[in-house]
Formats: sequence, C-alpha cells, structure tokens
Amino acid sequence: MKILITGGAGFIGQRLAKALLERGELNGKPIDEIVLLDITLPGDAALTNHARVRAAKGDISDRAVLESYIDDRTEAVFHLAAIVSGQAEADFDLGMKINLDASRALLEVCHAKGHKPRVVFTSSVAVYGGTLPDVVQDDTALNPQSSYGTQKAIAELLLCDYTRRGYIDGRVLRLPTISVRPGKPNAAASSFASGIIREPLKGERSTCPVDGATRVWLLSPRGAVEALIAGCEIDRAKLGNRPVLNLPGLSVSVNEMIEALREVAGEDTMKLIDFQRDERIEKIVSTWPGAWNTARAEQLGLTGDKNFADVIRAFIDENRS
Repeated sequence: MKILITGGAGFIGQRLAKALLERGELNGKPIDEIVLLDITLPGDAALTNHARVRAAKGDISDRAVLESYIDDRTEAVFHLAAIVSGQAEADFDLGMKINLDASRALLEVCHAKGHKPRVVFTSSVAVYGGTLPDVVQDDTALNPQSSYGTQKAIAELLLCDYTRRGYIDGRVLRLPTISVRPGKPNAAASSFASGIIREPLKGERSTCPVDGATRVWLLSPRGAVEALIAGCEIDRAKLGNRPVLNLPGLSVSVNEMIEALREVAGEDTMKLIDFQRDERIEKIVSTWPGAWNTARAEQLGLTGDKNFADVIRAFIDENRS
C-alpha cells in the first residue's frame, strides 16, 4: 500500500507518518511507501531517511505535482495541508488557492486515476459559526464566519459529492483545536491554545488574546493522530451517506486550561500568562463552537482525551530534552 500525506512536513503530518510506520499496516494491508508532500521537506532526518518514506517538495495547488505523487498504488490519502485560519483571513487569495482550489485538484486527480482511493480530509470547528447551541449537533447548519471556515466547508461538500458519485472513498474528520503543539506560535487564530501552555512551561511569558471564559474544543496531538488512523479504517458502509464526523475532544475554557497548568506545573508557571485582548483573534475564535455532540464518532470507535491536565503531562513527557 502507498499512502500520500499532504502537509507531510507539518507537525501532525510527521507524527502521523511515524505512527503509520510503527503500525506497519493500514486497513489490513502492509504499508510499502509513505509520501510526505509539502512545500518544505520534513526536518526529522530519521523519518526522511526511512526506507519506506519518500519526502517530496511541491505545491499542491499545481495539478501536475499531485499527478506526480498519486498513482494507482495510492490507496490512502491524508489531506492535511492547509493555510491556517488567521493567515487565510489575512490573505484571501492564498487561502482560496490552497484550502479550496488545491483540495478540488486533489479530488480531481484521485477521480482521474479511477481506482477510488480512500481520502481523509481534515476539516475544522471553523465550519460552524453565528448563533450556535451550547452543544453543536450533527445536523447543526454550517455557517462559517471566516474565509478559512468557508473554504473548509466547501471542500467538505466537494469531498462528500465525489464520494457519493463513487469517485473516491472519502471521509471528513472535523478536528478540534490541537493542543499542546510544540515549536513556536503560528498564524492560526487558535495558536494561543498551545502558547499559553508551551511558553510558560519553558519559563517564558505568554499572552492570551481572548477572555478567560472563552470555551474551546481541544484534542491532543496524540489523540489527533489516533483519530486520523481510526477514521481512515472505518468500514465505508458504517458511514452511510454522510461521511462526516465531529471528532471527540475536550470542551474547556481558557481559565480551565490555566488551572490545569497550575495543577501540573505550579503557581509560578501559571503566573507567566498575561491577558491582552486581540479583537481580530477574538472575533474569529468567538464564532467557533465550544462543545459538540460526538456520539456518532464514538459509536464508530473514535475517542478523545480524558482531561486537559493529562494532555499537558503527555506534552511534557514527549518533549523532555
């Protein structure tokens, strides 16, 4: 089996590749090759030097690039590549090019190959917005209030239609905000959800741009990778005519996240967080649901994290020098 991961040089892309290599199989078939396609090459030499990994540099908005790496041996595609929320809002054309046009091109190339590959598309809480119930339901209407959310919502509908027509075997997994991510802050509106934990743990100050009562839906990196693999392996018949799943996660307020940090790392660490409102970020984040009904995903065997303090502990363990 050949697997393609777009956004393969990214944090989740690399972790997914490592998890797949460790398993050695997907959907009951041995993995022969994993292609990591991104605009940059992965920084993990142990991963890129692996005999079953092919690191590829290219722009996924170029159909010719996609045609170079998707062939009739490509049985699974994890489409992770995206322009993040804040950047897509600041640069409309770039967001449309990667989040929408490139997604359509990928679906078209998979269709043209004619072998109906399994395509896992990572969507987002940002497809929701406006006036929402306290807990978003499976049938809550999509009403994105950002360009990023709109692009993700359109790509979702396209994937569902390509699946309905039998061109691909697609499934949409709506990811919660991923926390805690290592590294540095990025242009995602949700970047603070990692920054207010990651930086204080390093003894550095961090600024929270939203009110402490703001509620967010979170999933750990480990949980995200497990969900991607489990989502890919779900029996097609069990998804019926709606291959879209809201992934399980944790509904926590910013204040609850900070309290979990105090529990794990102490009072002094918690005091390294400053609050300074950023209206641009607050405007985007406030439209996202703080909790959603994940009963369908759970019935299909997907699970989330138990509590945020354990997520922080796992982050510390995984990033010990």
